[in-house]
Amino acid sequence: MNDYNDLPELLDAALVEKASKFGTATLADGMQGLGIVNDGCMDVAMMPVDESSVMVGTACTVETKDGDNFPIHVAIYMGKPGYVLVVDGKGFEDRAYLGDLMAGASKAIGFNGIVVDGCIRDKTGLKELQIPVFAKGYIQRSPIKKDKGKINVPIVCAGVPVNPGDLVVGDYDGVVVIPRDRIEEVLAAADKKAAYEEKRRIAIDDYARRRAEGQSELPNLAPQWVIDMQAKG
Repeated sequence: MNDYNDLPELLDAALVEKASKFGTATLADGMQGLGIVNDGCMDVAMMPVDESSVMVGTACTVETKDGDNFPIHVAIYMGKPGYVLVVDGKGFEDRAYLGDLMAGASKAIGFNGIVVDGCIRDKTGLKELQIPVFAKGYIQRSPIKKDKGKINVPIVCAGVPVNPGDLVVGDYDGVVVIPRDRIEEVLAAADKKAAYEEKRRIAIDDYARRRAEGQSELPNLAPQWVIDMQAKG
């Protein structure tokens, strides 16, 4: 594999659309028990600039270090609509990897979002751009431009393996990555979890209504799995 590689094939639009209907927490639940590292969840520090933003797209990747953003520039201008730029910056905190100019260029090109394992800057400007951006923090100090880095190679970003072409989803809870060859399996599991949660919400709302009405006999609100575990002692 070269240091700079072509963009991966975009994921099927129907799969991306289906994934967009789930929050990252439900998708993480869908990965539980499948042997996917950390259930696909990037670490706790990876959070959005704007909590109202939602990001779904095909991963294109960058590997860099020490606050060097030269390969990020290259990857942006190689980009096309539908991709999420995922940067393995090794968690570097002493320089910002990007700001509003680079994010603005990414939006103009059509990226669906940006994920940076490291720090960024220009928080207000980034919010105004309305492109989803996720990072570990902010620092004013400018990046360096020394090494070519690597583009569209397997990386680890915030504790999670990311391969070019994987599905990346971000929201107010953080970022999850679904391996390309497991997407349908994960979405099916997420669908089941979402259906279960909807039933629980209905049961909780019904219990609250009955209690508000002053009914003397209330149903057991505990889910069946809690009852079963209690019975086992």
